[in-house]
Amino acid sequence: MRSVRVRILAILAVLVIAGVGAWQLLPSGEAKTDAIRVGTSDVVTSLDPAGAYDAGSWAIYSNIYQSLMTFKPGAVTPEPDAAESCGFVGQKLQTYQCKLRDDLTFTNGRKITAKDVKHSFDRIFKINSDVGPAGLFPTLDTVTTEGRTITFNLSAKDATFPQKIATGAAAIVDSSMYPKDKLRKGNQVDGSGPYVLKSYEHNKSAELVPNLKYKGALKKTGEAVDISYFKTSEELQTSWDAGDVDIAHRQLPSETLAELDQNDPDVRVTEAASAEIRNIIFNSRTGSPFDEKKVRQAVAALLDRGPLVRKVYQGTVDPLYSLIPTGFIGHSTPFFDTYPSPDPKRARKLLQQAGVELPVAVNFAYREGDMYTKETEELRRQMEKDGLFKVSVKAVEWTKYQKEYAAGKFDMYTVGWFPDFPDPDTFSQPLVGTGNVLHSGYSSKKMDQLIAATQQFSDRSRTSNDFKQMQALVGEDVPLLPLWQKKDYVVAKADVAGSQYLSDGTGTWRLWELSRI
Repeated sequence: MRSVRVRILAILAVLVIAGVGAWQLLPSGEAKTDAIRVGTSDVVTSLDPAGAYDAGSWAIYSNIYQSLMTFKPGAVTPEPDAAESCGFVGQKLQTYQCKLRDDLTFTNGRKITAKDVKHSFDRIFKINSDVGPAGLFPTLDTVTTEGRTITFNLSAKDATFPQKIATGAAAIVDSSMYPKDKLRKGNQVDGSGPYVLKSYEHNKSAELVPNLKYKGALKKTGEAVDISYFKTSEELQTSWDAGDVDIAHRQLPSETLAELDQNDPDVRVTEAASAEIRNIIFNSRTGSPFDEKKVRQAVAALLDRGPLVRKVYQGTVDPLYSLIPTGFIGHSTPFFDTYPSPDPKRARKLLQQAGVELPVAVNFAYREGDMYTKETEELRRQMEKDGLFKVSVKAVEWTKYQKEYAAGKFDMYTVGWFPDFPDPDTFSQPLVGTGNVLHSGYSSKKMDQLIAATQQFSDRSRTSNDFKQMQALVGEDVPLLPLWQKKDYVVAKADVAGSQYLSDGTGTWRLWELSRI
C-alpha cells in the first residue's frame, strides 16, 4: 500500500496525573482486541481535570471525559456533546445556559446530573491548583442549576465562553467520587467520554477501551488503544524503530521528522500546520533581574531565531515574532518590526540604561528533555556570546517544573503552548493577563483593558485592532519572548487507518478515529 502524506492547513484550538497504576472495571460486554499502540513524549500531569492545564493531560481528557460542548475537526464553533443545547441568554453575553442530555451515565453506571456539572466547575476554583485551569475562566462568577439546566453567570462579557467550556478544563466528573476541595487520589477515572481508562501507570502507560455507554457528538467510539509515554523523543524513536508502537506523535526527534520519506510504503506521515507555540517567559516579580523592562528588551535584542529553526529543530518549526501565531485574527509581527536582527550594541545600551551590572547573572530553567536541552543551550550561547549575560541552566521534570515556575523560582523559563480553542483570546488572558497561568508576575492595566475589549464581540472580526494593539504592547513590555510556531507530525504504520485525523495541531487526540486495516 502506498504511503499517504496529508497536509492539513487548519489551525484550531483546543489546546491542552500524578500516580501509579490502577484500574477500573469495564462496562459489560467489553472485550479487548488487538489494541492500537500509540507512543508520545507528552506528560500527563493529573488524571483529575481540576489539577492540570497542559496538552498531555488534555489529550487524554478528550477521550475519557465529556464536556458540555466539543469541537469537530476543522470547526471554529463548538457544538453540544454532553449538552442537549447551549446558548447565551439575552444580548449582554453575561449569562450562558446549557441543558444537559438526559441519557448520560458515568462509566461506573451512575446517571449524570446538572449538579455534577456545577460540582465540576466549582471545585476548580475551590481547589485552585497552581497548575490547574482556573485561569481559563476569569469571568465565571457562579454556576446554578435547575433540573437539567445549568446557568453560568459571568462577571463581565465573554464572547468566547462557549469555546472555553468545550475544553478539557470543563470536563464533567462524578460529584460522588471527586472531592469538592481536593484532587482525587489514585488513578481511577469516572468519566463519560468515548473511552474507559482500564489501567494507568504515571509516565509509562495507559490502556483505553471503547465506552459502550457513551452518548454525545461522536458517531463512533473507536478501537482499543494502548498509550506508551516516553521520557524523551529518542526513547520514542527507539520504540518506533523496534516496531513497539503503531503511531508516534509528539514527538520523534527533529532530525527524524526532517528526513521522513513520503514514498516509504510502510509509513503514513501526516504533517499539519499547528498553532503550538513556544515562548521564553520572564519572571517579572520584584527582585528578579527581569523586573526591569529594559533587561527583558535586551534579551529580545539578542535573540536570533534562525539557529533554533535550522540547527535545533531542523526546519520542523517556523520562527515566531508575535504573541498570537499565524492563522489567527489580529496576528502581527511586533518582535520582527522592533527587533529585526540580533543587535548586541542595542542590548548593551538597554542594559546600561537599566543600571545593571554586567554580565547580568540569571538562571534559566526548562522542562527536561533532549530537544529542550539543545534549544536551551543555543539560547544560552546567544545570551552569553557578547558578555552581557551569565546564564546558569537547569532541567526539571515536568510536574515539578510547573510547580517551581509557579512559585517564582526561576528568572526565565520556556513553556510551550497549545491553543485551548480556535480564537486569539486563548493567547491573551492565559499568557499575559493579570494572574496569568504562566505565573510570570506580569500585570498591566492597559493589557487587561485590551483583553476585556476583545471579549465584547461575538463577531470576532471586530476584535482584530484590539489584538494588534495587545501584541504591540507585548512587543514593548516583553513579558514573554516568542520563539517558534510548530508543525505537527503524526507517523503511523501503513496498517493503521485514521492517523490523519488523530491531531489537528491543537493537542486534542481523536483516538476514536484510529482503526486497523
